[in-house]
Amino acid sequence: MPRHIRQLFSACLAALTVSVLMSGCAWLPQACLPPSRVMASAEMIFGRNIGDRPGISESVFANFVAREITPRFPDGLTVVDGDGQWRDGVRNVDVRERAKVVLITFADDAQKRADLVAIAESYKRQFSQQSVLTKVGNVCASF
Repeated sequence: MPRHIRQLFSACLAALTVSVLMSGCAWLPQACLPPSRVMASAEMIFGRNIGDRPGISESVFANFVAREITPRFPDGLTVVDGDGQWRDGVRNVDVRERAKVVLITFADDAQKRADLVAIAESYKRQFSQQSVLTKVGNVCASF
């Protein structure tokens, strides 16, 4: 085999090896710089329409937070106003609506994850919602 072909083959093999090894990094536990530590971070997005109309006021949402979220996450949370859109698959239309985004960072455990599900289910039931977007991931955090 000519030398330039061997060099090209070696370079490609090296690149492939590095790529495979780097992809494995996603499976390694996350390392945080002190004083941070690995925690769970949840983002929940609550639509405020009921049907096609605005229906969940600031005070109604604040009461929901006080009744359903704060008791489950008493260490703290952040509520942010948002504008969103989503595809209503039942009616096959795009829906635009005001939203509330709730951000929660917490020590991860099964009960806290179950609490997130309970919050979403309660909101859907109380306000006739099809869904509550809930995203959870690991982050480095310190307070």
